Amino acid sequence: MRICSLLPSATEILYALGLGDSVVGVTHECDFPADAATKPALIRPRVDPHAAAGEIDRQVSELVARGESIYAVDAELLRSLEPDLIVTQDLCHVCAASPDDLATALTRLAKKPRVLTLTPHSLSDVWNDIRKVGDATQRRREAQGIAITLEQKVAAIEAKVAQAKTRPRVLCLEWLDPFYVGGHWVPEMVAKAGGQDVLGRAGEPSFRVSEDQIAASGAEIIVVMPCGFNVKRIASEYGSTSFPDGYLSLPAVREQRVFAVDANSYFSRPGPRLAEGVAVLAHLFHPDLFPAAPPGSSIQRL
Repeated sequence: MRICSLLPSATEILYALGLGDSVVGVTHECDFPADAATKPALIRPRVDPHAAAGEIDRQVSELVARGESIYAVDAELLRSLEPDLIVTQDLCHVCAASPDDLATALTRLAKKPRVLTLTPHSLSDVWNDIRKVGDATQRRREAQGIAITLEQKVAAIEAKVAQAKTRPRVLCLEWLDPFYVGGHWVPEMVAKAGGQDVLGRAGEPSFRVSEDQIAASGAEIIVVMPCGFNVKRIASEYGSTSFPDGYLSLPAVREQRVFAVDANSYFSRPGPRLAEGVAVLAHLFHPDLFPAAPPGSSIQRL
């Protein structure tokens, strides 16, 4: 089977299922595992991914206002790869290519591949998407095993944090210019790790928040996780961000409990590593119960 993945989380799922050799095309953002980055890139962004957060937002807003796609599909490369299966998503058209981005490219294919569209809103949706990919690739048993392992890992964390006497108020910043808070599975991850997400809404998209909402949030812990950014870039963006009046008075800022986390690995992508993201949060929220950060995770106090 020849498979093209149009989103990084699907690429991770395919590799976890032992299908790396079957993956013949990916996106420009597919970087895990490392071998994925060696595959031909079918997708390129129409915005500058290296620009500052505010400039990225401006470019995205302009494209959306004109009714244009944020991504371009290399139709000729897709044709030459002759995929049997294409995995894409219809959740966030800012984060990855959508089925609409494929429409023109697919008309050029002599043999029409199967298109599997993933639209997760919660952790259980993500685990079930692993099963869906397993079904589509004749790897149902392997997918079921992975999904159960991830479910059990998160359940074990949730059971342990039940011992905690407090649940800190948590603000998850998914973008810094303008300010957005994390949505979909992120508030659920916060809850399972023993925190209270003060602004995010479980199962719903991330959304823009005002400076007044941030200042009034009473956040005791702030997790900075701009979508698609690693810790180094987050620290740089955070250092150049102008925060609202009252931000310095938040308990999280006063007590130096503001943390940058590897959003690209553990929070933005709805794939297997979300379970590790719950473990990262549990360590930040309840270091007495989880004294060590998960191996390989990257956390920086801001």
